[in-house]
Amino acid sequence: MSTGNEIERQDLEGPAEQQIFSALLTPHRSLNRTGFLAVMLFLSVVSFVTGIVFLMKGAWPVLCFFGLDVLVVWWAFKVNFRNARAREEITVTTSELRVRRISHRGQVAEWSFNPLWVRLDMEVDEDFGIEHLYLISRGHHIRIARFLGPDEKASFYKGLVEALNAAKRGPTYNPIS
Repeated sequence: MSTGNEIERQDLEGPAEQQIFSALLTPHRSLNRTGFLAVMLFLSVVSFVTGIVFLMKGAWPVLCFFGLDVLVVWWAFKVNFRNARAREEITVTTSELRVRRISHRGQVAEWSFNPLWVRLDMEVDEDFGIEHLYLISRGHHIRIARFLGPDEKASFYKGLVEALNAAKRGPTYNPIS
């Protein structure tokens, strides 16, 4: 297609709607790849040295168990890093609230709501803070922001409520721009 055809197609679809709010939520991981390599190197060296000491004392099966321990820790970290690929995308425009959840396996689940009919609800624990956030609209009840801690959920809740209120006010006309 030529550039002219692309412009014509965009005109037929109408102007792109401006996003009021957009959030990409991912699980928190305190250890990056470099840290993972450092931990595995340290664990391997300590296990190998300790295993050699036991081997010299005649307890050779201990060396095998130390090697097995290193493999189990490596596998657990790999599972943890694979689960970190999950994410949740939440966007709010004047006419739509869209929640897109992508699992660590790449499976996509998507919900779309009219922001005029959406209600944001939360479960709060007195000691812990906000435990769960929910979007509720016309019989649908969706838990969101599962990856966030209590303080982050409070901040996210505030931002999403402001965005929903802006969407309910509707688009604003600015003749200057």
